[in-house]
Amino acid sequence: MKRRTLLAACAATAAAWPACQALAQGYPERAVKLYQGFAPGGNADAIARAVGVEMGKAFGQPIVVEAQPGAGGTIAAATVARAKPDGYTLLLATGGHAVAGALYNALPYKTVADFEAVSTVTYFPFLIVVNAGSKAQGLAEILASAKAAPGTVAYGTAGIGSTHHLAGELLTKMAGVSMMHVPYRGDAASVTALLGGEVPFIIAPPTAVLSNIQAGKLRAVATTGPQRWPGLPKVPTVAEQGVAGYDVRSWAGILAPAGTPRPIVDRLNAEALHALQAPSVRQRLEDMGGEARGSTPEEMKALVARELEKWTQVVADAKIPRQ
Repeated sequence: MKRRTLLAACAATAAAWPACQALAQGYPERAVKLYQGFAPGGNADAIARAVGVEMGKAFGQPIVVEAQPGAGGTIAAATVARAKPDGYTLLLATGGHAVAGALYNALPYKTVADFEAVSTVTYFPFLIVVNAGSKAQGLAEILASAKAAPGTVAYGTAGIGSTHHLAGELLTKMAGVSMMHVPYRGDAASVTALLGGEVPFIIAPPTAVLSNIQAGKLRAVATTGPQRWPGLPKVPTVAEQGVAGYDVRSWAGILAPAGTPRPIVDRLNAEALHALQAPSVRQRLEDMGGEARGSTPEEMKALVARELEKWTQVVADAKIPRQ
């Protein structure tokens, strides 16, 4: 049976299962491409390389990370969605994958249905950060100011439609306040704005602000995850400060094109989980503010579906124009 025909049969019928398993046993026979949709050298690139190198050791074939930046990661996602489902083209998806599905009107792929989930790789929270000279000692004071003067308290993020932005919109909804969003061109620009006093606080990932926090220039007043971030264990969560149930974390995980045979997905999943146990990989992810955490394919697919539903509702509630 030709390889292309076998791949189709694997996706369509259980009768081809023995042949599919044989295919998976010989996989991979060549290098695997792992696309990521952001600039080289950024968080997504570093995550892909850390996990990909370790998986490549087990495979005996390299996993080549290829950056295809642009449009919030959707260009890379479209490339993988259109690729042959043979396990040789993968996507390092981030939380922005679900955000894009909520924000863009006409993506050339379906956020959930056009991919096979492999495993999550890491989760990391955002930090709510003020200037070191700010009078606000906690989030409660910021929210109190916003209640007293609706629409006047501003916050900065990396841009309209970013996960940071939607995290802010969800906060205003759950806290019952109105605040003004100020978008910047990336995290570096929002940090510069905060240091310069343009906005009273920003929402940003740990990697973008930690050096300035350590230097005493900025101060974190809250973390957006369900537990305190180990990197700043004294900083309480948003939920601890009166917004019960608030939980916003970004994540990264591996996706394959829909129709990739389950034995290949299972092999990828096993090697991803094994890679996440490597001390060097765990340390690299922790250095970026993340927590190494794998999953089953089913758990990751459910995560993407939940995130898509959540952010679709936030976009609608905040009346953010769909792109």
